Amino acid sequence: MTRARPTAPATPAAPSVRDLVRLRAERPEAIAEAAARRKRRPLLRAADTADTSASERARPPHPGRLMIIAADHPARGALAVGDRALAMANRFELLQRLRLALSRPGVDGVLASADVLDDLLLLGALEDKVVMGSMNRGGLAGATFELDDRFTGHRPEDLVRHGFDAGKLLLRIDHDDPGSLDTLHAAARTIDAMAAHRLPVFVEPFLCGRVDGRLRNDLGAAAVITSIAIASGLAGTSAYTWLKVPVTEDPDDMAQVMETSTLPAVLLGGEVGDDLDGAYGKWREALRLPTVRGLVVGRSLLYPVDGDVAGAVDTAVSLL
Repeated sequence: MTRARPTAPATPAAPSVRDLVRLRAERPEAIAEAAARRKRRPLLRAADTADTSASERARPPHPGRLMIIAADHPARGALAVGDRALAMANRFELLQRLRLALSRPGVDGVLASADVLDDLLLLGALEDKVVMGSMNRGGLAGATFELDDRFTGHRPEDLVRHGFDAGKLLLRIDHDDPGSLDTLHAAARTIDAMAAHRLPVFVEPFLCGRVDGRLRNDLGAAAVITSIAIASGLAGTSAYTWLKVPVTEDPDDMAQVMETSTLPAVLLGGEVGDDLDGAYGKWREALRLPTVRGLVVGRSLLYPVDGDVAGAVDTAVSLL
């Protein structure tokens, strides 16, 4: 049987950021139009398919794995990278870095809030990519209500309407903060709604507490185990639930931690500081565990200390 020729990539609605700004002002409906014609793909790629194009076959092979670039931090006011307090505040620069990261071989997709995804849609950067919408961004960084983390981002129906592929929610639990219970309840009902649409939802759980007024995630083995157990049991079904988990303070604890659930999981990047090489080593070891299916990493790859976004992303892809 003759293999179908690959179709030419769609022309972006906005070839440049300058065009994007103009289009947003003059034709806001262009966002929905770009979403409707976007070329989609499965969440996980198989080892080989008959309609795989030559360019796709050239990618580093990681069938059944995910490499997702995260860029949902600004929507809750988290703009810092290391000691650069406003590193992610320049949207034009962020989009430039995201387009570069998404163009690298082996990058499967992006996790972001609606405004960022709308920009990327217009720029044509989401073709044949996994698109994950960030759902609860109401727990603003540093706010007294940070743990009453309301769902101010994508709703399940928004993800369906735009033809996006998954959602992500953050679940931080502080036993001393009653706001955690509201977030826990809202998260459970959101997982139910996502399952009703047969959409995967990536749950990022933490046990946390305040130290000198600032919220801190507990990355000890016992805390991460407990958070995974709680997240895995939410809602009326876990059929479409994935976990998004940190590497523990002691990376040697990860084997025990990941035995807490049979749900598929991805590793989050978190704050790695200047030691990106050390983070690569921790991710590499954890990726060998049977339930770990990939990486969702943002700031450390988009804003590496040496400025080499392509090099940082390529190294992360190679770990898969």
